[in-house]
This record gives sequence, C-alpha cells and structure tokens, in this order.
Amino acid sequence: MTSDSLYEALLSPSSVAIVGASDTPGKTTARPMEYLRRHGWKGELFPVNPTRDTVLGERSWTSLSALPVVPDHAFVLTGADLAVEAVHECAGLGVTVVTVMADGFLEDGGRGSARRAELKEIVRASGVRLLGPGSLGVFAPGAGLALTANAAFAEADPGEGGVFVASQSGSAMGALLSRGLEMGVGFRGMVSTGNELDLTLGEICLASVGDPRIESYALFLENIQGADDLRAFARAAAERGKPILAYKLGRTDAGARLAVSHTGALSGDDAVADALLKDLGIARVRTFEALLEGQNLVRGLPIPSSGAARPRVCVLSTTGGGGAMAVDCLAAAGADLPGPSPETIDRLAETGIVAGHGALIDLTLAGTRYDVMKGALDIVLAAPEFDAVVAVPGSSARFHPDLAVRPIADCAGNGKPLAAFVMPAAPEALRLLRNSGVAAFRTAEACADALLAAFGRRRPAAGDLPRRRIPSDDSEILDEAGSYEILSGAGVPCASHAVVTAGRLPSGLPVPGPVAVKILSADVPHKSDVGGVVLRVTDGAGLRAAVDSIARSVRERLPGVVPERFLVQTMARGVGEALVGFRRDPDAGPVVVLAAGGVLAELYRDRSIRPAPVDTATAREMIDEVIAFRALAGYRGIPMGDLDALAHAVAAVSRLAEADGAAIVEAEVNPLLVLPEGQGVVAVDALVRRERRA
Repeated sequence: MTSDSLYEALLSPSSVAIVGASDTPGKTTARPMEYLRRHGWKGELFPVNPTRDTVLGERSWTSLSALPVVPDHAFVLTGADLAVEAVHECAGLGVTVVTVMADGFLEDGGRGSARRAELKEIVRASGVRLLGPGSLGVFAPGAGLALTANAAFAEADPGEGGVFVASQSGSAMGALLSRGLEMGVGFRGMVSTGNELDLTLGEICLASVGDPRIESYALFLENIQGADDLRAFARAAAERGKPILAYKLGRTDAGARLAVSHTGALSGDDAVADALLKDLGIARVRTFEALLEGQNLVRGLPIPSSGAARPRVCVLSTTGGGGAMAVDCLAAAGADLPGPSPETIDRLAETGIVAGHGALIDLTLAGTRYDVMKGALDIVLAAPEFDAVVAVPGSSARFHPDLAVRPIADCAGNGKPLAAFVMPAAPEALRLLRNSGVAAFRTAEACADALLAAFGRRRPAAGDLPRRRIPSDDSEILDEAGSYEILSGAGVPCASHAVVTAGRLPSGLPVPGPVAVKILSADVPHKSDVGGVVLRVTDGAGLRAAVDSIARSVRERLPGVVPERFLVQTMARGVGEALVGFRRDPDAGPVVVLAAGGVLAELYRDRSIRPAPVDTATAREMIDEVIAFRALAGYRGIPMGDLDALAHAVAAVSRLAEADGAAIVEAEVNPLLVLPEGQGVVAVDALVRRERRA
C-alpha cells in the first residue's frame, strides 16, 4: 500500500463502516455517526449493528459482509473479542484501514496477549492496516470527517488550518482541538494512534507529509514506538520545511531499573526519547501550552546551521514585572540574554528611549504608545546582536490593545523570530497577535519553552542507522576480562591486566605495578560494593593478601558467589574520569551515553546521550554537553585532559551498534581515565552484556 492510498483511506475515505454503532444519542458508540452528520461528511456511511434495524434514523446492517460496497475505512467500537472478529472480517473483505477503539490487547501474558497476537497475525496475513487498538479515531475538518468517539468533537465548526496532530492519547487529541479553537489554530488533520500494534505514529505522519496544506506538526507522545518510521518521517518533513513540535509524557526511569549498569540508569526511557527527538530535529517542548502556541514561532524558522544553539534574545516590555518574568524564564531555559549593543542603545536614544546594558529593555517610562513600541521593535528586530525578540505588553493589552499589542502584530514577518508574552488575561490581544502570525503566549514559561525548543533543533542525522533489533531476553553478562576483549576489539584502550586463580597465584606481579586486584565474576558487576577491590598492590605478598581479603569479603556479602578468579590490573592515574556506555533500547534502538565517571555517576546524572553510532565530531558535542568535562578544558588552571582521545573512545564504543556476531545488548566503561592532553585515555573497569551464543 502506498503512502498516498494509506493517507486517503485514513483521512479522506469515500465510504465508512461503523461496527457496533449505538442507537442511543450521546453514547460513546453513537458519537462517530452523530459527529459525521454534524460536520457534514458527504461519503457513504454504513452503521453495523445486528440488533437494530436502524441506528440514529439510518438503516443498520447486520454485518460487514452484508454491505453493498467494501468500505475504505471501518471504525470498530465493540469490545475486544468482537473487535478481533470484526478485523478478521474486514481483512477477508479487503477493507483498507480498520480503526479499533477497544482496549484489552496489552501484553499481560493472558487473554490480552492472545488477542494481540491474533490481531498481529490477521494484519500479517492479509495486508489490512490497523489503527489502534485503543484509538479514538481520526478527524479531517476540511472533509467533515469526524470519525471519532472523543466528546470534544461535538464542536460544530472547528475550521481547517495547517497543523497536523498525531497523538498517542485519544483524550489529548480532544484537548488540543478545544485549545486550538480558543487560540485560533486550525487543523488539517488529527489522528489518535492508540497502542500502535500496526500503524505507528511515524508511518501515519510520513503518509501525510506530501499534503501541501500541512504546514507543521504537533505530536503528543506517551512513548517512542516505531523509531525507524519516526526517523523517516522527520527526514521527509525537514526536506519539505515542515517543522515538528512534540510533547512527551513519562519522564521516569522505570525502564532503567532492569539494567545492570550505570548506563541503564542514566539512559532511561525519557532520556533516550529526548536524545532521539533531538537527533531527528524534532523540537520537544516541556509545557503542554507550548505544543500549539509554538506553532507560529517554529514555522518559517530554519533549523540552525550549528544545531542546539543558545539563542540571543532581546526582551522588550511595557511592564517591568512582566519583562522580568520573561527574562527569568528565558535564562532558566538556557537562552543567552546579552542586552543591547552600544549602537542599538544609541539608536533607541534617538527615539527617546533610554536603555541600559541589561537584559531587559523597559519602555514603561517612555509611555505605552503605538509609536514607542513600534519604533523600539523596528530597532531591536534589525539589531544583529539578537536572534529573536520577545515583546511583553502590560495591562493595556486587555482593554487597549492598539497601544502596545497592535505594533507587535504589525512587525510580524520581518524575517527574525518574534514572540509575545501577554501578561494580563487579554483574549482579544492574543487573537490579534495570532491572526497576524505572531506566536503569542499566556505564560512566560511556555514562551521560553517554545523559543528554546525551536532554536535547539538540529537537522535529522544523515545516513542509515544499524537495523533496530529488540534485544533477546536470553543474554549473558561477561566478566571484566571478557568485557575488555570486546572493548579493545572495538578500539577502546584498556589498562594492562592478567587473570589469576586463587589456587595458583604467581610469586610476583603478572603485570607492571602498582596494581589493582579485583574479584573476576560476571555475578559481581559492581565490585567495590562488596569489598571486591584492593588497590595499590606492589608485590607478590601483597597480591596474596589482597586475594585473601577479597575472597573473605565476597563470601560474607554474597554467599552464592565462589571467589576463584581475580583480575590483576596495572593502575593508572588520570586528570579526570568518564563513563562511556552503550545499550540497545527496545524502542529507540542503540544509544551511546557519556557522563562523568565514578561510583556516583547515577547520582549526578551529568550526561549526554545520542543514537548510536556517532562520529568523533558528534562525540565532541557530547563532551561539551557534560558539565564535569569543562574542568578538563583548562578551567582555572586544572591540567588539560585529552578530550580528543575521549571523543575517539566514545565513537568506538558507539560502534558496538554495528558489531557482527552476537549482539551487544549493553556495555560500559566506568571509569575511563582521561589522561593529560596528548596521552590518551584508558579503561580501568568495564562491563558488557551480550545475547547468549547458541
């Protein structure tokens, strides 16, 4: 099925069947028919309900097979078991798209899992495309297609616009519709994707990207599914200049609790999602308001050539308090607030405006007049020291919008991003600004959020990533020596080491000293937690004493572990420590993590994450994002670290995504010692988990 035919069947079908349609007005299962008629949809509509002769005054059909035509789209409103039967019937008839509203398909190991498997098999064997389960339907206002059970779509005339909404939450889709109506934002289409058993959010958006009436996208995400589809969509949208804003729920590390390394805890579900969205050039907002309010801001704003830039923002206000709020929120979000240059100060002075060198240009004393605001805006919008301007009108915006709001609207479209934070409750002012194309915000937080998200975009990564694969549950943790073998083969420098056994200890040190002596067991990934490490051993006697001490401590703390093998490793001293990790996320694919190293890595959470693999240039970007590594760049006389070698090590670990043979599920070097500039890096502890070999 082509993308065009999928998009047409989803949002522009000529015929629709509603399976399980109710004859009771207002009931959830009656809403789709009511809404389709209310919105004036002109296609053929077939309610299917074997217990009724008519449904809401229209003929009812006993089954899909009894229909005079094969519908393009069937919306199934029944319970889970009957929904499976309906999908099977649709597949046999050749229905193009089936939307399933019912829940009851979760992988719970019981009936939900069985139903899910049955639906997957129907889709695989027939080619029918499935939206859901758990989908509340679709909406295309231009065609009058309100094929949804969401109560928000009782609105009589939502109007059409250029925003396409794809939401994994059906209720959020309705909330966006009502907020859009209030804001004057029109929609080209809206889709509730549900559980994405077949059609993913990315595939649906990819099918829509060729629609010339779509100008931008708003995504409401609960999780990341179908990362490959999302990547294809993001690239296609970027090529067409259609920006994407996304709001994602779930800022938790629940998924990381199953990991055995610090890397797993540092790259939890939300952290990986955030890294993936950035890599795809999707602007992630943190406030729900910014998802729609930022649409006018992000349209027409090219992706910054450098990516993830700190925008230099000018704040211009007729209210000191409101302006200060905007400055605070922008600074907290990471904006640069340089203040006007001497040349700009002089130009403002020529118009009677006294401006200092601070971040806020306060026009309060100059007077709240059209000519004052318009003149100041013209000057700061032309000033080269600013990338964007935020205008903050005060109380006059509510009853006298012509004074400070109209000039903002009249400055729209001058080529530099212009946003407004309207401090009072002033619906007419907001409407005036939005109708002129100015991004207008009711809160300073949402304004800063949208602005930083828009400027933080980068172009979607070029090239093909390794095929995403779900890691096998049957995996094994390698001991430290086995982990070094994998990592050194990937190009990571590892400290000299040797393996010894308790019953056959050498008379001297097997590697140059002083050495660290460690328990060597895949069952003890965090050795220092159980007394499994002794440092600064200098001779054979010290080695025997260290082995005895470690064996005694491990037996006491881990009775099930037999301490037989030990790693003897040459000690090294660096100017800093790094954690470099890799793991395969089951949804987003392989990722690489860089963080400050040591046993407190999880506590500090000072990290950078990217989809893997990365090149050394991207690895340098990651280094710049970790605050701890600024100390290794010559901060206050601290010796310079070999950050080039660190970048090469990060890239090497990331290439485990391309490793042949048994798939590496998770790998970590912690710490990777960063030596003085020009002397490299060296791994002094490591852990690798891989799929078990047959």
